[in-house]
Amino acid sequence: MEPLSQLGEDAVLRRLLPHLTGNEALLVGAGDDCAVAARNAEWDTLLKTDAVVEGVHFTRDTEPESIGRKALARAVSDIAAMGGIPEHALVTLLVHPQRGVELLEGIYRGLARLAAEFGISLAGGETTALPHDGLAISVALTGRVEHGRAVLRSTARPGDFLYVSGKLGGSFESGRHLDFTPRVQLARTLMERGLRPSAMMDLSDGLGTDLPRLAAASRCGFEVDEASLPLHDGCTPRQGICDGEDYELLMSFPPEVAERLSETPLPTPVTRIGRLTAEGVQNLPSGWQHFTA
Repeated sequence: MEPLSQLGEDAVLRRLLPHLTGNEALLVGAGDDCAVAARNAEWDTLLKTDAVVEGVHFTRDTEPESIGRKALARAVSDIAAMGGIPEHALVTLLVHPQRGVELLEGIYRGLARLAAEFGISLAGGETTALPHDGLAISVALTGRVEHGRAVLRSTARPGDFLYVSGKLGGSFESGRHLDFTPRVQLARTLMERGLRPSAMMDLSDGLGTDLPRLAAASRCGFEVDEASLPLHDGCTPRQGICDGEDYELLMSFPPEVAERLSETPLPTPVTRIGRLTAEGVQNLPSGWQHFTA
């Protein structure tokens, strides 16, 4: 038996993904922030599922409303990373029967609060008992994006400039991992103003883990100027690279599009941090990796 702890998340996924299947309506399968399915001549459908687990994504003493908000916000962030608009959510809640019903009510208040902010319908879901003490929430979320316009990880080219939105680092220590704002408005502004990124993903596992994923998907190398990283006050470049849970957008732009970014008012600041190259990968410290972290 080969333990998951000896493989790490990326290696586990490489073993599992060949077992997934699609049909003629599935335009983009596993490997991006969302799957993409055909809807009609105007829109494609985005499909996303995400989970938060007590002891990994939040602690037992976290306010229930903050747990619910984060559970949905993580999935909304992935819809943003595809350039899309969130629509409908299904929520699965797994909890030990000895926990209080007030905990669940608080979680659903947090879910409902974020859903109202982004115009999302909470369409239903499932509750199930855990045999041991614990709590986990899984959210399945749909969205829409203009037909053929979903922004993938795999469509950047060497010479494209790398940008991040907002600031990085210190998310867990500060509590920002619970109240971040998914960058839907920024992504939609870029799409609508002719500034569509050549590739994009959200930074959930940290720049040191997520940037190599984007570069590998686009078959590029990369260079990062660590001195240019936009950091939260008191954070070091290493924290900005490794901490994770920032939920900012990592984007690449062709030079001709990048030139226009500074001239365009955006709802969230973006910062150039490097570029994609034809080959060669800069040695960055790793961010979060499930199973081995």
